[in-house]
Amino acid sequence: MSDAISLFLSAPTYAVAGASARQHKYGNKVFRALIGSGRTAYPLNPITEEIEGHQAYPRIQDLPTVPEAVSIITPPEVTRKVVADAIDAGVKHLWMQPGAEDDEASQAAREAGLTVIDDGSCILVLLARE
Repeated sequence: MSDAISLFLSAPTYAVAGASARQHKYGNKVFRALIGSGRTAYPLNPITEEIEGHQAYPRIQDLPTVPEAVSIITPPEVTRKVVADAIDAGVKHLWMQPGAEDDEASQAAREAGLTVIDDGSCILVLLARE
């Protein structure tokens, strides 16, 4: 396991950008996997109020605490905004899930000193191994 992945998985708090109330969607699966593994996680979704019994928040800045790590399951054009918000909020680690990657966002995050995982690896695979 890479250092970046180890750092991400050892974070005390998480947010899932692109969390969904629909259980067949990856945003829901990632959120449930984080919660199911005993982690503190917050769903980010600008149009849904509740996901899996947890209050959903429109943006990172709306969360009750700044998460150390954010898993991103959004289209690349949305990923750019999520990353900008993460940088502004002081998030330390980002994991762009397959399909969410954006070169511009990755570069901005790395230049801001964040740990970035954007190599096509999937958090669900690693959480299943824990």
